[in-house]
Amino acid sequence: MNKLKEEALDLLKQLIETPSLSREEAATAQLIEDYLRQKGISVNRHQNNIWAKNKHFDPSLPSLLLNSHHDTVKPNNGYTKDPFQAIVEEGKLYGLGSNDAGGCLVSLIASFIHFYDKPLPFNLILAATAEEEISGKNGIASLLPELPDLMLAIVGEPTLLDVAVAEKGLMVIDATVKGKAGHAAREEGINALYQALPDLNKIKEYQFKRVSEYLGKSKVSATIIQAGSQHNVVPDTCTYTLDVRVTDSYTLQEALAELETLLDATLQPRSMRLNSSALPQDHTFWSTIEALKLSCYGSPTLSDQALIPFPSVKIGPGDSARSHTPDEFIYVEEINQGIEKYVEILEAYSSKFNP
Repeated sequence: MNKLKEEALDLLKQLIETPSLSREEAATAQLIEDYLRQKGISVNRHQNNIWAKNKHFDPSLPSLLLNSHHDTVKPNNGYTKDPFQAIVEEGKLYGLGSNDAGGCLVSLIASFIHFYDKPLPFNLILAATAEEEISGKNGIASLLPELPDLMLAIVGEPTLLDVAVAEKGLMVIDATVKGKAGHAAREEGINALYQALPDLNKIKEYQFKRVSEYLGKSKVSATIIQAGSQHNVVPDTCTYTLDVRVTDSYTLQEALAELETLLDATLQPRSMRLNSSALPQDHTFWSTIEALKLSCYGSPTLSDQALIPFPSVKIGPGDSARSHTPDEFIYVEEINQGIEKYVEILEAYSSKFNP
């Protein structure tokens, strides 16, 4: 185990020093592929997604996915250290992607290697995916058709090793209100800006009807508005944008339907891909959560869970509060703890597994 911990830290340093902005992950994909091949593991590559099955993969058994991502956001202007240099100071490993989600990724890789040739009551599949930061179509969404059906996905994201058993989804809606053009100096036209005001006031006060046990209330916010092009013309069209954070109490379609009954505007979702999720109450993984006394919560932040149409949980070393911040870092000890926790979880789940 100590050797795997050392290799995980070394791999993360290499990943930090290999730029991998979303849609530009080819080099880190190759790095991960080469590392796994050096371990004697048969590796598959789909675009910039790297995936592998355990040595004793059995199609008759259910499959469990270990997933995290190797893409990063762009470094912000607040960095005082080189974001592409792996720097260890006072027990902290600095570098872009160290916390989100490099520490989780290398911990999952180490855990997969630990169990690679061991007999288990289920299959293990490792997936190091691309384009997570932009919920891109060439990330986990493109890889899933290559994989068997999954009984569970463990998604590696920085959660302080607590378990996110639910995650909010996201729907962005373009709303359009129609009026009638006219000259602003005369009593002409129907001002679409004014027509939109009742909608905006409703949105400001609106509370969705259903409440989630772990995520609380779904939320809708108006974030952008646009109307008119000349000061002397009454605008005939007003458009505004809604940011809708949906809990597991709603499907995106249900949340949209509720808003359509509330508002007069015509609503057009940009996408219906980023779904909310929750671990079903009858899922066998709950016994492991209870046995290990893992802390559970509902996550407001998006991950690849939003694109995985199978039961999933989110857990990993690091702290979500550090993600996308200047001089991003993860504690070296957090990586060690992450490996130990993933191994403990998989051992506990395999010992109690009852499909």
